[in-house]
Amino acid sequence: MTTKRSACLLGSPVAHSISPAMHNMAFKELGIDCEYIAYDVDEDGLEAKVKDLLAENVLGFNLTMPDKQKMCSLCDELSDAARISGSVNTVYNDGGRLIGHTTDGIGFMRACADAGFDPIGRKMVILGAGGAACSILVQAALDGVSEITVFNRKGKNWDKISGIIGILRNETGCRILLSDYDPEVIRREVSEAALLTNATSVGMAPHEEASPIEDQSVFRSGPGVFDIIYNPPETKLMRLAKEAGCRVANGKLMLLYQGAAAFKIWTGREMPIEKVKAALFSD
Repeated sequence: MTTKRSACLLGSPVAHSISPAMHNMAFKELGIDCEYIAYDVDEDGLEAKVKDLLAENVLGFNLTMPDKQKMCSLCDELSDAARISGSVNTVYNDGGRLIGHTTDGIGFMRACADAGFDPIGRKMVILGAGGAACSILVQAALDGVSEITVFNRKGKNWDKISGIIGILRNETGCRILLSDYDPEVIRREVSEAALLTNATSVGMAPHEEASPIEDQSVFRSGPGVFDIIYNPPETKLMRLAKEAGCRVANGKLMLLYQGAAAFKIWTGREMPIEKVKAALFSD
C-alpha cells in the first residue's frame, strides 16, 4: 500500500491562503492521491521544515512571504527566472534534489493574456521593485517584452532591482530603465506603454483610497492597467484608469495561474483551470 504524498505551502501567515482549496480540488479532479497542506513557517524555521518535508518524500511545495528569498540558498538547482529574480515560490522534489522555480511571473503573463493585454514586443511600465515586481520583470523580459520601465523609490530595493536589471540586459534583448518616482517621467513612459502594472501594495487595506498614480490624465493614452492587488477587487488606480477609458484587471487570476504553473511542475499535468476558476475565482 502506497502512502499518500503531500504538497504544501510554507510562509507566515498562511491561514487565509486559497492555495490549499485550489490544489486539493485539482488533485481530486484528476484522481491524484495527494494532499496540499499549509504550514506557518517563518525564515528561521524554514531550513528545518524543508528537511522534514524531504524525509516525508514531499512532492513539492510553494513558498510565500517571508520565505521566498531564503529558499534560493536551500535549492540544488534554480530555473533561470528564479536565479535572476533571487526568489523561489515553487519547489519540486526530484528524488531528494530540490529544484526551485518562480511562477509569479508566469502567472502574471498568463493573466495578462486572459485579460486581453499583449505586451510582447512592446513597452511595459512596472510600479514597484519588491518580490512580485522582480518576478514579473524577469518573466516579462524572458518572454519578449521589448522595453520595460521600472519605477521605485531610491533606497528601497534599489540595489537589488539594479542588479536584476543588469543581468537581464546581458541575457535578454529587453531594454530596461529604472527610475525614481518622477511625475513627468511617469507621464512620458506611460504614454508610450502598452501596459502599466502596479506591483506595489498601494491600494490595499488600510489604504484603499490611495493610488500610486493620482493624476488621471496620465491614463489618456489608454494603456492596459493591471493591478496585482486582488483585495479590494477594484483599487483606486483601476477606477481612475477605467474612468479614463482604459481596460483594467486585478491580480486574482495571477494567483490562479501561478498555482497552475506550480501544479504542472509537480505533476506534469495541467490543472483543470476552468473548474477551479468557476469554483474559487468567480466574482
